Amino acid sequence: MFPILFRLDGFTVYGYGFFLILGTVVAGTLAVLKIRKKGLGISFERVADLFFYSVLSAMVGSRALFVLINFDLYRQDPLRMFNIWEGGLVFYGGLLLAVSVSILYMRRHRLPVWKILDLTSPFVALGLFFGRIGCYSAGCCYGKETSLPWGVTFTDQNSLARLGVSLHPTQLYEALMGLAIFLYLIWKEKRKAFDGQISLLFLLLYSTGRFFIEMLRGDPRGFLIEGLISTSQAIAIILAIPSAFMLFYLNKPR
Repeated sequence: MFPILFRLDGFTVYGYGFFLILGTVVAGTLAVLKIRKKGLGISFERVADLFFYSVLSAMVGSRALFVLINFDLYRQDPLRMFNIWEGGLVFYGGLLLAVSVSILYMRRHRLPVWKILDLTSPFVALGLFFGRIGCYSAGCCYGKETSLPWGVTFTDQNSLARLGVSLHPTQLYEALMGLAIFLYLIWKEKRKAFDGQISLLFLLLYSTGRFFIEMLRGDPRGFLIEGLISTSQAIAIILAIPSAFMLFYLNKPR
Protein backbone atom coordinates (compact mmCIF):
# COMPACT_ATOMS: atom_id res chain seq x y z
CA MET A 1 0.00 0.00 0.00
CA PHE A 2 2.90 2.37 0.78
CA PRO A 3 5.91 1.36 -1.35
CA ILE A 4 7.70 4.53 -0.30
CA LEU A 5 7.31 5.44 3.37
CA PHE A 6 8.97 8.83 3.11
CA ARG A 7 11.74 10.84 1.49
CA LEU A 8 14.22 12.94 3.45
CA ASP A 9 16.84 15.17 1.83
CA GLY A 10 16.92 13.01 -1.28
CA PHE A 11 17.03 9.77 0.73
CA THR A 12 14.16 7.37 0.07
CA VAL A 13 12.91 4.92 2.70
CA TYR A 14 11.08 2.01 1.09
CA GLY A 15 8.42 0.15 3.06
CA TYR A 16 9.73 -3.24 1.98
CA GLY A 17 13.28 -2.60 3.15
CA PHE A 18 12.14 -0.90 6.36
CA PHE A 19 10.01 -3.82 7.53
CA LEU A 20 12.58 -6.35 6.38
CA ILE A 21 15.27 -4.69 8.49
CA LEU A 22 12.85 -4.20 11.40
CA GLY A 23 11.90 -7.87 11.37
CA THR A 24 15.52 -8.98 11.18
CA VAL A 25 16.55 -6.76 14.09
CA VAL A 26 13.58 -7.65 16.32
CA ALA A 27 13.57 -11.38 15.62
CA GLY A 28 17.36 -11.66 15.65
CA THR A 29 17.75 -9.75 18.91
CA LEU A 30 15.09 -11.85 20.64
CA ALA A 31 16.65 -15.06 19.35
CA VAL A 32 20.14 -14.09 20.54
CA LEU A 33 18.78 -13.11 23.97
CA LYS A 34 16.87 -16.40 24.19
CA ILE A 35 19.97 -18.46 23.45
CA ARG A 36 21.99 -16.53 26.00
CA LYS A 37 19.23 -16.83 28.61
CA LYS A 38 19.09 -20.61 28.29
CA GLY A 39 22.68 -20.85 29.51
CA LEU A 40 23.93 -23.37 26.98
CA GLY A 41 27.50 -22.36 27.64
CA ILE A 42 27.84 -20.57 24.31
CA SER A 43 29.91 -17.39 24.20
CA PHE A 44 28.37 -14.16 22.95
CA GLU A 45 30.89 -14.11 20.08
CA ARG A 46 29.67 -17.52 18.86
CA VAL A 47 26.03 -16.44 19.04
CA ALA A 48 26.78 -13.15 17.25
CA ASP A 49 28.70 -14.96 14.50
CA LEU A 50 25.88 -17.47 14.07
CA PHE A 51 23.37 -14.63 13.77
CA PHE A 52 25.51 -12.80 11.21
CA TYR A 53 26.06 -15.84 8.98
CA SER A 54 22.40 -16.85 9.24
CA VAL A 55 21.11 -13.43 8.19
CA LEU A 56 23.66 -13.06 5.40
CA SER A 57 22.92 -16.50 3.97
CA ALA A 58 19.16 -15.91 4.29
CA MET A 59 19.42 -12.73 2.22
CA VAL A 60 21.61 -14.37 -0.41
CA GLY A 61 19.49 -17.51 -0.63
CA SER A 62 16.14 -15.74 -0.79
CA ARG A 63 17.30 -13.36 -3.52
CA ALA A 64 19.11 -16.07 -5.48
CA LEU A 65 16.02 -18.30 -5.65
CA PHE A 66 13.84 -15.36 -6.74
CA VAL A 67 16.29 -14.50 -9.51
CA LEU A 68 16.44 -18.12 -10.68
CA ILE A 69 12.65 -18.44 -10.72
CA ASN A 70 12.28 -15.13 -12.58
CA PHE A 71 15.46 -15.31 -14.64
CA ASP A 72 13.86 -13.76 -17.73
CA LEU A 73 13.26 -10.54 -15.75
CA TYR A 74 16.99 -10.11 -15.17
CA ARG A 75 18.42 -11.48 -18.41
CA GLN A 76 18.47 -8.07 -20.10
CA ASP A 77 19.38 -6.08 -16.97
CA PRO A 78 21.51 -8.29 -14.66
CA LEU A 79 22.39 -5.44 -12.26
CA ARG A 80 18.73 -5.15 -11.34
CA MET A 81 19.03 -8.35 -9.32
CA PHE A 82 20.75 -6.30 -6.60
CA ASN A 83 17.75 -3.95 -6.20
CA ILE A 84 16.25 -5.86 -3.28
CA TRP A 85 14.36 -2.76 -2.07
CA GLU A 86 12.04 -3.33 -5.03
CA GLY A 87 10.92 -6.62 -3.48
CA GLY A 88 11.77 -10.07 -4.69
CA LEU A 89 12.92 -12.44 -1.98
CA VAL A 90 11.73 -16.05 -1.82
CA PHE A 91 11.47 -17.10 1.81
CA TYR A 92 12.24 -20.74 1.08
CA GLY A 93 15.55 -19.87 -0.58
CA GLY A 94 16.64 -17.92 2.47
CA LEU A 95 15.37 -20.55 4.89
CA LEU A 96 17.13 -23.46 3.21
CA LEU A 97 20.47 -21.71 2.80
CA ALA A 98 20.39 -20.13 6.28
CA VAL A 99 19.59 -23.47 7.96
CA SER A 100 22.30 -25.25 5.98
CA VAL A 101 24.95 -22.63 6.79
CA SER A 102 23.86 -22.48 10.45
CA ILE A 103 24.05 -26.26 10.86
CA LEU A 104 27.53 -26.35 9.31
CA TYR A 105 28.64 -23.55 11.65
CA MET A 106 27.15 -25.23 14.72
CA ARG A 107 28.70 -28.59 13.89
CA ARG A 108 32.08 -27.03 13.27
CA HIS A 109 32.02 -25.37 16.69
CA ARG A 110 30.34 -28.30 18.45
CA LEU A 111 27.18 -26.40 19.36
CA PRO A 112 23.88 -28.19 20.22
CA VAL A 113 22.19 -28.07 16.83
CA TRP A 114 18.65 -29.17 17.70
CA LYS A 115 18.48 -27.09 20.88
CA ILE A 116 19.50 -23.93 19.05
CA LEU A 117 17.15 -24.60 16.13
CA ASP A 118 14.29 -25.05 18.60
CA LEU A 119 15.13 -21.78 20.33
CA THR A 120 15.35 -19.77 17.12
CA SER A 121 12.50 -21.25 15.04
CA PRO A 122 9.72 -19.21 16.70
CA PHE A 123 11.61 -16.02 15.91
CA VAL A 124 11.98 -17.01 12.26
CA ALA A 125 8.18 -17.07 12.17
CA LEU A 126 8.09 -13.66 13.84
CA GLY A 127 10.55 -12.29 11.29
CA LEU A 128 8.29 -13.67 8.57
CA PHE A 129 5.42 -11.62 10.00
CA PHE A 130 7.38 -8.37 9.58
CA GLY A 131 8.71 -9.42 6.19
CA ARG A 132 5.23 -10.03 4.77
CA ILE A 133 4.06 -6.66 6.08
CA GLY A 134 6.90 -5.29 3.98
CA CYS A 135 5.60 -7.26 0.99
CA TYR A 136 2.16 -5.75 1.54
CA SER A 137 3.72 -2.30 1.65
CA ALA A 138 5.60 -2.86 -1.62
CA GLY A 139 2.75 -4.72 -3.32
CA CYS A 140 4.84 -7.77 -4.18
CA CYS A 141 3.58 -11.33 -3.57
CA TYR A 142 0.06 -10.14 -4.35
CA GLY A 143 -3.00 -12.35 -4.72
CA LYS A 144 -5.53 -13.23 -7.38
CA GLU A 145 -8.61 -11.15 -8.04
CA THR A 146 -11.38 -11.56 -5.48
CA SER A 147 -14.83 -10.20 -4.67
CA LEU A 148 -14.45 -10.94 -0.97
CA PRO A 149 -15.05 -7.95 1.31
CA TRP A 150 -11.47 -7.97 2.63
CA GLY A 151 -9.94 -7.78 -0.82
CA VAL A 152 -7.46 -4.92 -1.27
CA THR A 153 -7.02 -2.55 -4.20
CA PHE A 154 -3.56 -1.13 -4.88
CA THR A 155 -3.48 2.34 -6.42
CA ASP A 156 0.05 3.65 -5.84
CA GLN A 157 1.96 3.76 -9.14
CA ASN A 158 5.11 2.63 -7.32
CA SER A 159 3.39 -0.55 -6.17
CA LEU A 160 4.46 -3.90 -7.62
CA ALA A 161 0.90 -5.25 -7.46
CA ARG A 162 -1.77 -5.10 -10.14
CA LEU A 163 -3.48 -1.74 -9.84
CA GLY A 164 -7.15 -0.90 -9.68
CA VAL A 165 -8.55 -4.39 -9.01
CA SER A 166 -9.55 -6.10 -5.75
CA LEU A 167 -6.95 -8.74 -4.84
CA HIS A 168 -6.53 -11.37 -2.15
CA PRO A 169 -4.19 -9.83 0.48
CA THR A 170 -1.97 -12.90 0.40
CA GLN A 171 0.83 -10.92 2.05
CA LEU A 172 -1.38 -10.40 5.10
CA TYR A 173 -2.55 -14.02 5.05
CA GLU A 174 1.05 -15.13 5.37
CA ALA A 175 1.90 -12.43 7.91
CA LEU A 176 -0.94 -13.60 10.15
CA MET A 177 0.14 -17.19 9.62
CA GLY A 178 3.68 -16.32 10.71
CA LEU A 179 2.37 -14.56 13.82
CA ALA A 180 0.12 -17.51 14.69
CA ILE A 181 2.99 -19.98 14.26
CA PHE A 182 5.21 -17.79 16.45
CA LEU A 183 2.64 -17.70 19.27
CA TYR A 184 1.97 -21.43 19.04
CA LEU A 185 5.65 -22.38 19.10
CA ILE A 186 6.32 -20.11 22.08
CA TRP A 187 3.45 -21.88 23.91
CA LYS A 188 4.67 -25.31 22.78
CA GLU A 189 8.27 -24.72 23.90
CA LYS A 190 7.49 -25.44 27.55
CA ARG A 191 5.72 -28.65 26.58
CA LYS A 192 8.07 -30.09 23.98
CA ALA A 193 8.80 -33.80 24.22
CA PHE A 194 12.21 -33.92 22.50
CA ASP A 195 14.90 -31.68 21.03
CA GLY A 196 14.02 -30.78 17.48
CA GLN A 197 10.26 -30.82 17.98
CA ILE A 198 9.84 -27.04 17.77
CA SER A 199 11.91 -26.62 14.62
CA LEU A 200 10.18 -29.58 12.93
CA LEU A 201 6.79 -28.15 13.88
CA PHE A 202 7.79 -24.84 12.34
CA LEU A 203 8.72 -26.54 9.06
CA LEU A 204 5.50 -28.57 8.99
CA LEU A 205 3.17 -25.69 9.90
CA TYR A 206 4.77 -23.14 7.60
CA SER A 207 5.06 -25.52 4.64
CA THR A 208 1.43 -26.62 4.95
CA GLY A 209 0.12 -23.07 5.25
CA ARG A 210 2.31 -21.81 2.43
CA PHE A 211 1.12 -24.62 0.12
CA PHE A 212 -2.48 -23.41 0.39
CA ILE A 213 -1.68 -19.69 0.27
CA GLU A 214 0.17 -20.32 -2.99
CA MET A 215 -3.17 -21.27 -4.55
CA LEU A 216 -4.32 -17.66 -4.05
CA ARG A 217 -1.17 -15.95 -5.33
CA GLY A 218 -1.61 -13.90 -8.48
CA ASP A 219 1.94 -12.65 -9.08
CA PRO A 220 4.17 -14.38 -11.65
CA ARG A 221 5.07 -17.79 -10.18
CA GLY A 222 7.80 -20.22 -11.04
CA PHE A 223 6.16 -23.57 -11.75
CA LEU A 224 7.60 -27.05 -11.36
CA ILE A 225 4.57 -28.39 -13.20
CA GLU A 226 3.18 -25.56 -15.34
CA GLY A 227 -0.14 -24.28 -14.05
CA LEU A 228 -0.38 -26.99 -11.42
CA ILE A 229 2.40 -26.97 -8.80
CA SER A 230 4.52 -23.88 -8.18
CA THR A 231 8.15 -24.06 -7.12
CA SER A 232 7.17 -23.00 -3.60
CA GLN A 233 4.48 -25.67 -3.40
CA ALA A 234 6.97 -28.31 -4.47
CA ILE A 235 9.40 -27.18 -1.77
CA ALA A 236 6.52 -27.18 0.73
CA ILE A 237 5.79 -30.83 -0.04
CA ILE A 238 9.47 -31.76 0.19
CA LEU A 239 9.72 -30.14 3.64
CA ALA A 240 6.32 -31.08 5.07
CA ILE A 241 6.41 -34.83 4.48
CA PRO A 242 9.76 -35.60 6.20
CA SER A 243 8.95 -33.11 8.98
CA ALA A 244 5.67 -34.89 9.72
CA PHE A 245 7.42 -38.27 9.63
CA MET A 246 10.18 -37.13 11.99
CA LEU A 247 7.67 -35.65 14.43
CA PHE A 248 5.76 -38.92 14.51
CA TYR A 249 8.86 -41.11 14.69
CA LEU A 250 10.70 -39.14 17.41
CA ASN A 251 7.57 -38.78 19.53
CA LYS A 252 6.94 -42.52 19.71
CA PRO A 253 7.51 -44.14 23.13
CA ARG A 254 10.87 -45.91 23.25
